[in-house]
Amino acid sequence: MSSICFNLYPGGRKKALTMSYDDGVIHDRRLVEIFNRYGIRGAFHLNSGKLDTPGYVSASEVGRLYAGHEVSVHTVSHPYLGDLPRELIVEEIMADRKALEELAGYPVRGMSYPFGTWDDRVVEVLPACGIEYARTTDSHRGFHIPRDFLTWGATCHHKFDLLDLARQFAAPSHWFRLPLFYVWGHSYEFENDKNWGLIEEFCKVVSGDDSTWYATNIEIVDYVQAIRRVQSSADGTMLRNPSAISVWLTADGQSREIKPGEILTI
Repeated sequence: MSSICFNLYPGGRKKALTMSYDDGVIHDRRLVEIFNRYGIRGAFHLNSGKLDTPGYVSASEVGRLYAGHEVSVHTVSHPYLGDLPRELIVEEIMADRKALEELAGYPVRGMSYPFGTWDDRVVEVLPACGIEYARTTDSHRGFHIPRDFLTWGATCHHKFDLLDLARQFAAPSHWFRLPLFYVWGHSYEFENDKNWGLIEEFCKVVSGDDSTWYATNIEIVDYVQAIRRVQSSADGTMLRNPSAISVWLTADGQSREIKPGEILTI
């Protein structure tokens, strides 16, 4: 039997980086400009009920500002979801989805929890609301894919050892199966802390690496789910990719691609 490992990202890349920023405040404009300059990508989780209010971006600029990134749910009004009846949890999520989809022009399938709070009742309604991932405020300081994308913890908040972790991520000794560096925060924190230089330096350290896939949150989810749907023959010599995107793997030390609908013989 061949030695098979799903340890590669699209294009045969060895690792991935994604960012996650909440609230849709006006400082996102500067943060997006920095990300775009260095080719860094991520998700911006917006409260549609706060758009066009002081301190927040306007509804009319959402599609243009976040182009190339991902617009994602953060609820309409930023409540503590666990304190709400189930019906209002659904309303906060679905109304935000609908509003953001109209502005972004594509299905919105991701979310981050307001205040980072959630409970089993909240998680249980997410699939019925069309939500495929939800980011918490937990930080594990590792570079691994979550078992459950509906309670997705990040590597770190940008305030905590960001540059040290970036240097660790750059070291081949820290690569393992599908390493992922996931950073979260709020753009207004850079303004409040007067440390925009931190995110600039981070982007310089991690950008321009041909072995890194710079992805949005939902792209990470879609790719990992595609890997998890790959079908194998009983003897492991044939692999079928039933998804709509290519998946990559290592077989006997060689990088291989399985295209959508393809059966790959190892």
